[in-house]
Amino acid sequence: MRNCRKFYIDGEWVPPVHANDLSVQNPATGEPIATISMGTAGDVDRAVAAAKRAFESYQETTVEQRVELLQRIINIYKARSEEMAQAISLEMGAPITLARRAQAPSGMAHLAEMVKTLSRFQFEQTNGTTLLRKEPIGVCGLITPWNWPMNQIACKVAPALAAGCTMVLKPSELAPLSAYLFVQILEEAGVPRGVFNLVNGDGPTVGAAIASHPEIAMVSFTGSTRAGVAVAMAAAPTVKRVTQELGGKSPNILLDDADCVTAVRDAVQACFRNTGQSCNAPTRLLIPRSRMAEAIAAAKREAHATKVGDPQKEDTTVGPLVSKAQFERVQRFIQLGIDEGATLVSGGAGRPEGLEKGYFVKPTIFADVSNDMIIAREEIFGPVLCILPYEDEDEAIRIANDSAYGLAGFVTSSNLERARRVAKGIRAGNVHINSARVDFGGCFGGYKQSGNGREWGEAGLEEFLELKAILGYSSAGK
Repeated sequence: MRNCRKFYIDGEWVPPVHANDLSVQNPATGEPIATISMGTAGDVDRAVAAAKRAFESYQETTVEQRVELLQRIINIYKARSEEMAQAISLEMGAPITLARRAQAPSGMAHLAEMVKTLSRFQFEQTNGTTLLRKEPIGVCGLITPWNWPMNQIACKVAPALAAGCTMVLKPSELAPLSAYLFVQILEEAGVPRGVFNLVNGDGPTVGAAIASHPEIAMVSFTGSTRAGVAVAMAAAPTVKRVTQELGGKSPNILLDDADCVTAVRDAVQACFRNTGQSCNAPTRLLIPRSRMAEAIAAAKREAHATKVGDPQKEDTTVGPLVSKAQFERVQRFIQLGIDEGATLVSGGAGRPEGLEKGYFVKPTIFADVSNDMIIAREEIFGPVLCILPYEDEDEAIRIANDSAYGLAGFVTSSNLERARRVAKGIRAGNVHINSARVDFGGCFGGYKQSGNGREWGEAGLEEFLELKAILGYSSAGK
């Protein structure tokens, strides 16, 4: 079992102000795999003080110096990619194939994209006699989740480093092993003392201390909408910038000209990927009413082909949920769907046959779902797909937008112009046409209760910068 009791503050591994151990579990077995310390506001104070001192010099580094630093991080990360994939699979249950193919590489992808972004970014430009100058915002608090741990850490740390900011990171206490490995990578790459700091802990204690700290200029938070509201409220008295990537209930519209069988297969796989623990998962599948029987049959076949089991096995496609609390939450929603009168196509309550321990659930599909049902409105965060009928394109868009969330949307059609038209009608921060893959150079974030601000690429870098206007900077006409 790993001992991860120390925090990384001012370039050193230091013990917490007060000892308070937490056992970290392997979700596939329920067995302990590590022990971490749970921090306090005192630990946050130490980390912020270190970051504040480091900011004085780090903000003055050149673009070239920061590009070189990011490139060193990438080189070391690449060499330790398999180690990172193993850590992620162990701590949060991602199938090892997914960890190798997507979870671990996503961190490196954000770092690489930020090198490209930083190399071409214009920090200064003139507008008449005024200089518009973009400067690092200062000390940043980064609060990240367990479901895509390296994706979320890297897409915050990379732009913070690129902007010239310093930072304090609180990773999820449920999945801290990948964060510890990431710190080792940063340390080996030569990140200056105090520029990056890590304090473990829970949201109500360490997260709240970060959000409310008067010396932190900006908080970047990823997590549930409920927790995001708490972060925003804690941050409000100090009037700091808050960016939030929150929950989702993403619609997936299959238009009547789509290849229904192929599109449904892809839709089921996308919903079940990462055991449904993705904020942008397409959990509401909208099907033309005339093609509903065909779609349900295809969905059922794909669900039965899904392999749930040991995340270390190469043929596993769905691993466990991250924790007992998450397992119980998903079970409640599955039972609620049954009680609401939705038709159970596959799955259901309880563990899959042969899996008596660990937080495994049956990949579940409901049909005959109406958009006013709770299972269609609340984020379940598990492998649960709702299939909803619609009559025409306009109704599909209305159903898609009838949600408190607006993180992502999906459209499938054999007619690209038609798909583009529907995509523009969906009120969401990201819309995928015909199963388009993620674009790390694009942007990620949501409308409505899915958050505010954007991550990834140039838009993500902008969040860590302040815009200053220096009037009279140049003479007229010069």
